Amino acid sequence: MDKCFFCKFGSAPSYRDVENIEKFLSARKKIVSRDRSGVCAKHQRELTKQIKYARFLALLPYISYHGV
Repeated sequence: MDKCFFCKFGSAPSYRDVENIEKFLSARKKIVSRDRSGVCAKHQRELTKQIKYARFLALLPYISYHGV
């Protein structure tokens, strides 16, 4: 089994790294599950917290307005 994205690069998810955590959002800006993202359980929990914090700080949108 492949290593998770964060284990492979020896880093942790951070709300400041918007480009990287945006990869773990769907087209509708929902958080992608572990099965689809390939992230280990430890980093998935931290990733979820960091995405929610980035949304709170308005660095990431809560929803996509693309189809409206």
